[in-house]
Amino acid sequence: MERASLWDLRKLRGVANYQLGRGVGEALFPESIKITRSPRTGKIKLIFFRQQLLATLRNTDGLFSLNIPGAKRILRKLGDKAPLKVTVKDGYQDFIKSGRNLFAKHVVKADLAIRSQNEVIIVDQKENLAAVGKAVLSGDEMLSFKLGVAVKVRRGVDENN
Repeated sequence: MERASLWDLRKLRGVANYQLGRGVGEALFPESIKITRSPRTGKIKLIFFRQQLLATLRNTDGLFSLNIPGAKRILRKLGDKAPLKVTVKDGYQDFIKSGRNLFAKHVVKADLAIRSQNEVIIVDQKENLAAVGKAVLSGDEMLSFKLGVAVKVRRGVDENN
């Protein structure tokens, strides 16, 4: 693990702003982050802050897969202005927190900027983090569909790490 250079930090923040929305890069990645590089390619793979994995930089498309500590940072820094957020109905958040997929009929609110395959942050109706995952439907479709998976959950807050 090495400390991120200024160039690395700018690159990571730029990718986060592109993928997740303006201002997210600065909220997600403080100046004291540490990175792990691929031994084969030398490219950045993992981004840590205080020994917690914030995100993984995928080599297939150059975008991030968020982890729970990263989503917590975004919610703490940006609050209700956090982009790409999906709200789950009361009573179903425990399933989502345990890592189960989110179905469209359990979505109460969804950012209309969400597109299929976007990284999303799932919260309960009290704005507490429940999970992170990848959108299967757009934000508009999540609200109008009553059948099918809306978000494939990658990690719930209650899952064993």
